[in-house]
Amino acid sequence: MKKPMLTEFEGVINGYDIDFAGIVSNIVYVRWFEDIRMNMLRKYFPLTTMLKTGKAPIVVKTEIAYKTPLTIYDTPILRGWVPEMGRTKWEIEFEIATGKGMHCTGKQMGCYFDLEKNRVASIPKELLEVFYSEQ
Repeated sequence: MKKPMLTEFEGVINGYDIDFAGIVSNIVYVRWFEDIRMNMLRKYFPLTTMLKTGKAPIVVKTEIAYKTPLTIYDTPILRGWVPEMGRTKWEIEFEIATGKGMHCTGKQMGCYFDLEKNRVASIPKELLEVFYSEQ
C-alpha cells in the first residue's frame, strides 16, 4: 500500500506526558498527531510558503483508537501519511508504534481556509502536485 507524503520520526516521552498510573496520557497522542502534521508540512509545503498563498489548513475532525499503553521507557515511532486529498478536503492517517507493536492509530480530516475571504478554499496547487506525484 502506498503512503503518499509519508512522514516518520522518533517521538519523545517527557515526564509531564505520563499520568498517575505511569502511562502516556491520552491527550499526548493528539498532540503527536499535530507534531506529525506540522513535520509533514515542513517537509512538503512549508508553513511560510503556504501562508503566502493566503490559505491555511484547518482540522475539522480527529479520530483516535488507543491500542496498548506507552510508558516513559518506550521510544515511539510517529508516522503519518495522506491517503486522500480532494479539491478542498484532506485526510491524514496516523500510527504510533514501537518494536512491541501498535499503540495508537487515528486520522484527521480537514480543509483549507482562505484567510482573507474567511471561507473554505481549494487546496493550494503546490500541495496537490506533491500528493499526486507520490501516488
